This record gives sequence, structure tokens and C-alpha cells, in this order.
Amino acid sequence: MDRGAASQADATRFAALARTPARIVLALVAAILLAAALFYTPSEPEDRTVVARPVSTLQQGPSSSAADGTDPGKRDDDLALYDAITARVAAGENYYRVAVEEQRARNFPVRPGFAVRLPTLATVSAAIGPTGIALAALLLAAITAAAWWVRLTPILDRPVRRVMAVGLLAVGAAVGFKPIYFVLHEAWAGMLLALALALHRPGKWRGAWVAAALALAIREHALPFVLLMGALAAWRREWRELAFWGLLVAAFLTLLAWHVQTVAVLTGPDDPLSSSWLTLRGPNGWLEYIILCSGLYLIPQWLGAPLALLPLLGWAALRRPLGLEAFLLFAGYGLLFMLAGRANNFYWGLMVTPAWFVGIYWVPFALRDLLNRARGRAT
Repeated sequence: MDRGAASQADATRFAALARTPARIVLALVAAILLAAALFYTPSEPEDRTVVARPVSTLQQGPSSSAADGTDPGKRDDDLALYDAITARVAAGENYYRVAVEEQRARNFPVRPGFAVRLPTLATVSAAIGPTGIALAALLLAAITAAAWWVRLTPILDRPVRRVMAVGLLAVGAAVGFKPIYFVLHEAWAGMLLALALALHRPGKWRGAWVAAALALAIREHALPFVLLMGALAAWRREWRELAFWGLLVAAFLTLLAWHVQTVAVLTGPDDPLSSSWLTLRGPNGWLEYIILCSGLYLIPQWLGAPLALLPLLGWAALRRPLGLEAFLLFAGYGLLFMLAGRANNFYWGLMVTPAWFVGIYWVPFALRDLLNRARGRAT
């Protein structure tokens, strides 16, 4: 491929901007990144449950270090809770009775019913055991990587470029999707959403539907993805696809109502009540969820905070349906993280981090086109 053809293939949405709009976009990007660098403030660690510190520092059991002063022989409260529930379900006990008893005994909230996780992950984990879960994780990771390779083939012409982009997928998934966190519902749901995003394209949505349905069965936080896919299908007037996304939402809401009612039967007014998830933490909430669920916690916060946002620029620049879908999806979750979730819910970030950083690939091309257009040059 000659240089002119390569340049055309790498052109972003910003290549068509006039000078003034390009300068406005550049100024806006610079202002957002600077504000993130200057004003991001990590939350103080909390005293109970999983504290607000990086996912990769959650205690792994007796072999863990305890640089933060916690007992090195004690697994973090949330992880230990899920361990106990899975073990008892594997022994033949009823999931709902076990979940309520374990959460009540550990002073975890059980009201409202949303405070008790959906039974899918614990039930499957109990049925297939640790070896089965490890094999399922390996299979899911391999399928997700392969799906992204196929999805990126028409977009990135050279294998080396696809290797780079899929490598960014691995970077995003590396912190949260590993054996010690297989009890975390968000880890599985996030990988399934990354798979669904890779599988979805206009006119070809069935594989994405199945992956999203599995994610939704594990964690209700996958619902924004389903709603977005339905909205985009309506916008394209793909009525059959819209009907299937709508059917999935209806089925999920029905099952969720049954889940909440089942928990309500086992609880009473004296049981622990969850505090509100509507916390209005603003940009700090968004940034913290991404940073603590990725390797960005390893670098100074003034650098990690803007790097957490840069993938959005890359996704916005990509001139393909994938770029629009990913940008809307991740911006939507960013808005959710600004409005809802406490500091000790930071692992919600695992819902998006597996595919989040793939957007970094297009950032250099986006900046190139913005700078060229701001100077009045052709791209």
C-alpha cells in the first residue's frame, strides 16, 4: 500500500473538519485532559468491604502482601463473601437462602433485593468447579480476542496493526480477568460485553445478542449496553434486531423482579439496608473506576487521569460503526459512573475496561488530523 492510500485508510472523522471546528475540538480535548490531570482526587479507602484501592491489590489469600496494613491472611470481604456463597451452593444449599444468610452474617446489606447478586455466576461456578471456571475463562478470553481480530480486519489492513489493537484489549483485561477475581460478577460481565461489542455490526447482531444476554444474566449493569444496541437498531430502522433487544430487556426485567421478590421473602425490616448508589461523584467517580480497574494506578495520578480519558478520543475518531458504538457505550458508562456508585464499588469499572483501551490505537491519528485541520492543512 502506498503512502497516500495508507493515509486515507488512517483518516479519522476529524479529517473532514474545517479549521475553526478543529481548533474548538482541540481546545476542548486539551481543557478536559488538563482538568483531569489537575483536579482528579482519589477517594480515601473505606473501612469495610472491598476498599477503594486497585483491583490488582485486592488480597488474594494467605500468600498476599499487606502493604496497606490489612491482615495478609485474610481475603477481601467481598471476595470472601462470594467464595463462601459458591462453596455452600456447591454443597447443595439454596442460593438465595445462602446469599442472604452470608451477607447478613457479614453485615452486608440485603435490602433492597438488588443488594444480593443474581444467582447465575455462583450457580455455574458451583456446578463446574474451579477447574471448569478456569477453562471457561480461558475459552472466553480466546474467543473475545479472536472476535476482535476478525472485527478489526476490515479496519486495520496490516496484521501488525491488529496485533497492537488486540494487545490493547489484553492490557485492558489484564488487571481484572484473572483467577483470583473469577468470583467478581463484573469481571465476567465486562469480558462478555467486550465480546458483544466485537461481534455486533449492522445486520449481524445475533452473536452480540447472546453475549450480551449472558452478561446481563450475571450482572444487571450490562443493561446499558442492551439499551444502546436497541436504540441504534431503532435509529437504523432495523426492526427485527430492535425487537430482539426489546425482548431481552423485557425478559431480564421480569426475572429481575422475581429475583428482588425472592430476596424480599427471606429478609425483614431489621436486616441491613444498602445506602443509596446515587452518589453524584462527578468526574472523579468516572476516573477512579477506570484507574483502579486498570494498570493506570501504577503511574502518577496527574498522568493516569488524562490517560484514562484518551481512549474516548480514539473511539470518537474511528470512522466506522464500531467507533460510534464504542464511543456512545463508554461515554454512557462514564456518565453512569459520575452519577452512581460509591467509592467501594470501584470494581464496576471492570464492566468497561477490557475494551476501553483499544480506543488508544486511534488517538495518534485523531491528533494528527485535528492538528492538520486546525492549521488549514489537508490530511
